[in-house]
Amino acid sequence: MVIQESPRFVSRLTRSTLALIMAGGRGSRLKHLTNWRAKPAVPFGGKFRIIDFPLSNCINSGIRRIGVLTQYKAHSLITHIQRGWGHLRGEFGEFVELLPAQQRVATSWYTGTADAIYQNLDIIRSHKPDLVLILAGDHIYKMDYGAMLAEHVENAADVTVGCIEVPLEKAHAFGVMTVDDEGRIVDFEEKPANPKPVPGKEDVALCSMGIYVFNRAFLFEQLIRDADTRNSSHDFGKDIIPAVIRNYRAFAYDFLDKETGTQAYWRDVGTVDAFWEANLELIGVTPELNLYDTQWPIWTYQEQLPPAKFVFDDDDRRGMAVDSMVSGGCIISGAVVRHSLLFSSVVVNSWSTLQDAVILPEVTIGRHCRIRRAVIDKGCHIPDGMVIGEDPEEDARRFHVTPGGVVLVVPEMLGQELHHVR
Repeated sequence: MVIQESPRFVSRLTRSTLALIMAGGRGSRLKHLTNWRAKPAVPFGGKFRIIDFPLSNCINSGIRRIGVLTQYKAHSLITHIQRGWGHLRGEFGEFVELLPAQQRVATSWYTGTADAIYQNLDIIRSHKPDLVLILAGDHIYKMDYGAMLAEHVENAADVTVGCIEVPLEKAHAFGVMTVDDEGRIVDFEEKPANPKPVPGKEDVALCSMGIYVFNRAFLFEQLIRDADTRNSSHDFGKDIIPAVIRNYRAFAYDFLDKETGTQAYWRDVGTVDAFWEANLELIGVTPELNLYDTQWPIWTYQEQLPPAKFVFDDDDRRGMAVDSMVSGGCIISGAVVRHSLLFSSVVVNSWSTLQDAVILPEVTIGRHCRIRRAVIDKGCHIPDGMVIGEDPEEDARRFHVTPGGVVLVVPEMLGQELHHVR
């Protein structure tokens, strides 16, 4: 069968699909970056938020009925979605709908990924989808979900799980599956201590991306069964998927690059080291994730900002950026920026130097500062003369230093309270 090659067939599938993005997690491994925001709301890539990537994938795939499930410290996430994702036309049946934890059918908040969907079954029913696409809201990647939906229908599957190959030493952090020659899942274990490698590839394991396609009726049946199961953690990876692979048609969808047949770009920026590295990867001449791809744009809330500005051209005071990305509203005033990524409205003052730095929005860096291998959170004001990233012991005393030696600085560490609670 080659029905998945028919754009009309795929477009019918995407129109009848409801996407649900799980965006309620704290992301505690990002440390202080998620003290005041959920992980999907963390800025990424100079002008985006992490959640913009699955949302853009939906829009670019033709899926325009989307629910975003929120819970932990969701204010900045909700504000971002209201400002940046209100352009869909309700009269055409298009929407991005916020689904906060609100105890619709229980006296508890969302207790697991499956419970989050279960607590919104009445809303899902009202939209009458044929297929339900469940996504994680905290990963960076570009993916055409239409191809996965088509393969799901071709296989007459009850559920399809998006998967990637992960180095064996890292696979213990994922749901690991084994598939037969037809791609049917025959074994699934959530975060195993000893992951099973892919046959013939002893150095990698086949891991879940946290992306699931369900037939609507089958999803409802499994969620209700799980809700009635004592001692369940009400999680897709721990409970739902392992319970269905024996008696139902559960298939894996391998996320590959169509042109090369190799593993497609996908990042879980779940640690400060991974977040720093993934941002700086974007600076490369030909990065794996191309933000300049006009065929698959990443959509977001567009602030009205002036262009970046570089001022002063004296020998000892030259405003310049080399091998870097600098966003709108930035002013590089007699400072030198090398191999760094600056988000919107960053000001770097004279005689300061940045190297391998990720600077989030609305940061001001004073004069005569030296910053290297660092992530500076939104709103920080770095005082004149401060040195970050050169003395590990001094950095550890004042800031958070990661296992990879990256220094994380947030306003509270500088005695600057952006969030007043008293």
